[in-house]
Amino acid sequence: MGKKVKKWQMPSAYTILFFLIILVAILTWIIPAGEYATTKAGNIIAGTYKARASSPQGVWDVFMAPINGMVGTSETEGSISVSLFILVIGGFLGVVNKTKALDDGISATVKKYSGKEKALIPVLMVLFAIGGSAYGMGEETIAFYPILIPVMIGVGYDSITAISIALIGTQVGCLASTVNPFATGVASQTLNISPGDGLIPRMILLVIVTVISIVYVMHYAEKIKKDPSQSYVFDRRQEDLKEFSMPERSIDDKLSKRQKIVLWLFGLTFLIMIVGLIPWSSLNDNWTFFDSFTKWLTDIPFLGALIGKDLVPLGSWYFTEITTLFFMMSVVIMFVFRMKESEFIDAFLGGMNEFLSVAIIVAVARGIQVVMNNGYITATVLHAGETGLQSLSAGVFIVLTYIFYIPMSFLIPSTSGLAAATMGIMGPLGKFSGVDGSLVITAYQAASGWVNLITPTSGVVMGALAIGHVNIIKWFKYMWKLMAILFVVVAIFLVVCAVI
Repeated sequence: MGKKVKKWQMPSAYTILFFLIILVAILTWIIPAGEYATTKAGNIIAGTYKARASSPQGVWDVFMAPINGMVGTSETEGSISVSLFILVIGGFLGVVNKTKALDDGISATVKKYSGKEKALIPVLMVLFAIGGSAYGMGEETIAFYPILIPVMIGVGYDSITAISIALIGTQVGCLASTVNPFATGVASQTLNISPGDGLIPRMILLVIVTVISIVYVMHYAEKIKKDPSQSYVFDRRQEDLKEFSMPERSIDDKLSKRQKIVLWLFGLTFLIMIVGLIPWSSLNDNWTFFDSFTKWLTDIPFLGALIGKDLVPLGSWYFTEITTLFFMMSVVIMFVFRMKESEFIDAFLGGMNEFLSVAIIVAVARGIQVVMNNGYITATVLHAGETGLQSLSAGVFIVLTYIFYIPMSFLIPSTSGLAAATMGIMGPLGKFSGVDGSLVITAYQAASGWVNLITPTSGVVMGALAIGHVNIIKWFKYMWKLMAILFVVVAIFLVVCAVI
């Protein structure tokens, strides 16, 4: 017998990013060094590029890059603030998941709409889209497919309809991420801007892509109900009817009073974060309510000291404040749910542990920028971009950015890793074409979310299809029209935002 050929496996995000650090270090020996003059705020001044002495990076620098990516250097801001935020929001989600409020809330919604399953499609897709947009909901949906598939098949739809509700719902939410810490948060911190910058356009995009997706899924579902043979998985219909028969499954529709309060607190936390990140005073000079209210509150004798004199007004929040918010609200949920101290600690640390890999990926990815900056080739790359982009309009640049991030999303599947690795270059390049950094972030998020609807390297996609016994090729056949529509709509939206 011959030797068994080992099947090739895609390297992990860590390996890909570390090899990119090595590649960039090699480039510091080849690409001429240079630098730009900057403003006091650290922003590059166009047209001020000049050559300087080279500073090639060696082996020690390569291994030090991820560490400096976390703690920062004089040339590059570290990712410690955003990495800590990722860990704390992981702990918060761990505590919320311990109460089973989210799982039981979705189950209760399914039960409530029993007999009105067509109406269930838009309701659940909106909920999943909000989850994807707010905190990058994805893996959490795996638990819902065993509930949704029997419900949808039982009323005349198919497994693809059920998978679409959660998978398309969450991923179009990620496509139009509003305050998603793993995409918007990391990218914004890399560009030193507030995650609230560009929030209003992203909310508009979220509504547009969610509506398009709901119409697409409902049209398909209605077509299948009228003629089951139109289903892409019609060959499995009899098997699915037997395997996913409803009588064998029960849906818990009981939400306790404490769980309901937890859901309200969960929603309130994200609402406060959004309000805290929107730069109200920059939107309108007369919107100073939060500044005045915070000053009045902290000046009250005893009460002001009890609350805390360092309270930052809503609208001026950054990572320190929103990290504090999620930490505080996780403690509030502990008391409201009457969770034991040991249960809370286990849930919080367990949640942090689930997101530890994401926090480390951000640091490793930031190491690429560290090597580029320390080797003084960042300015040279930007200068080449500045020269090449002189004849490009803002609209053309933003569409090219969107297209650029599509293959990059395949190469680096981690949204946070992709942002930390590339945004330090793409953001400044956008300025040369008159494109705001927040719009570059929107383009990157849109490309990443678009790819994650179909990519076979995604555990979420492959897990959902495996549960529903749907072949990836059949999923492609079902999705290609929606993918084309979303690509065009997003490209038009980006151009409009760039030129107005």
